[in-house]
Amino acid sequence: MSNVVYTLAASFLSSVIVTIIGLPFIIKACRQFKYFDLPNERKVHSKPVPRLGGLIFMPAAVVGLFVASWLRTLMGGEAFVFGISTIAMTFGGLIIYVIGFIDDRYGMKASHKFIIQTIAAFILPLCNLVVRDLNGILGLHQIPFLVGYALTVITILTIVNAINLIDGIDGLSSGLCILILTAYTVLLRGNLAIASLDAAIVGSLVVFWCFNVFGKVGGLKIFMGDAGSLFLGYVCAYMSIKSLMRPIAPENCGEKQMLISITLLLIPVLDVIRVALQRRITGHGIFEPDKTHIHHILMNAGLSMHAALACILSLFLLICGINYALWQCHFLMPLIVAMDVAIYGLVLGVLMLVGKSDN
Repeated sequence: MSNVVYTLAASFLSSVIVTIIGLPFIIKACRQFKYFDLPNERKVHSKPVPRLGGLIFMPAAVVGLFVASWLRTLMGGEAFVFGISTIAMTFGGLIIYVIGFIDDRYGMKASHKFIIQTIAAFILPLCNLVVRDLNGILGLHQIPFLVGYALTVITILTIVNAINLIDGIDGLSSGLCILILTAYTVLLRGNLAIASLDAAIVGSLVVFWCFNVFGKVGGLKIFMGDAGSLFLGYVCAYMSIKSLMRPIAPENCGEKQMLISITLLLIPVLDVIRVALQRRITGHGIFEPDKTHIHHILMNAGLSMHAALACILSLFLLICGINYALWQCHFLMPLIVAMDVAIYGLVLGVLMLVGKSDN
C-alpha cells in the first residue's frame, strides 16, 4: 500500500511543479499575443482575462505519469503498461484538446465542435468500453451491445459538454473536477497507471484553481478555456465508464460502481440536461449561449461569485454524503438517483423563486 501512496504522490507533486512553472509562461504569452477571454453581457468578468490555462493539463499529466512510472521501477515494480482503452482515451483526449485550443484561439461554431466531439466519443466504445448493464435504472439491466454503444457515446458527449458548459465562474469546473478525479484516484487505485493519471490531473488542477480563483491579487488570473474544460470532460467520461469495467469493478458490485459515477457527475450532467431542455422548450437553439446555468441562477439570487462557487461545491458534497448514507441503509440505486434529482430540483426551484422576488 505504501508503494501505491508514494507513486500517486509522485504523480501529483510532479504535476503541481510543472503547472506552477508553466502557467506564468502561458499567462505571459497570452498577454503578449492578446489571447484574452473578453467580457460581454453573458459573462461575469468585467476585464479581459488570459484564457489558455487548460493547455497545461495534458503536459502536466504526461510528466506526472512518467515520474510515477519511473519511481515505481525504482521501488522494484514494473513500469506502467497501458492497454488499448487508455491509448484510445489518449487519442480521443488529444482530439478534444486540439479542437478546444482552436476554439479558444480562433473560434469555432458549437455545432462543428459537437461533430468532432462525437467522433472522439465513438473511439472509446471501439475498445470495449461499453455500458452493457443499467443495474435497474428504468427497470433495465442487461442491454443489447448496439444500444449500449449508442448509450455510451451519448454519455460521453453529455459529460464532456456538462463539464465544459458549467465552466462559467471562477473555480467551478476545476473545483468539481478536483473532487471528481480525486474520488476516481481512490476508486481506481487497483489500476495504478490510471490512478496516477487522475492524481497528475488533480495536481495540475489544484494549482490552476488557485491561479483562477485568487490570481487577480498577483496579476496571475487565468481561465482554462475550452482546451481545458473539454479535455477534463473527456477524462471524466472515460473514468466514469472505466470504473464500471472489470477487473476494476469487482463482480456483483456494478450497481455500487454505477451509483458512484452518477453521484460524482450528477450536478454538471443535470445542469446541462436541464439547460438543453429549457432552451428547446423556449424555442432557442441547444447550442445558443444564455445565462440559465446553475451558477447564473445562484448569482441572480444575490450570491457573489465565490459564494455561488461554495454553494455548488457544498451541494456536491451534500449529495455525496446523502447517497453514501442511503446506500448504507440499503436503498435501491434507482430510488437514490430519483431522490438526488428531487433535491437538485428543489434547490433550483427555491433559488429561482428567490431570484424572482429580488427582481
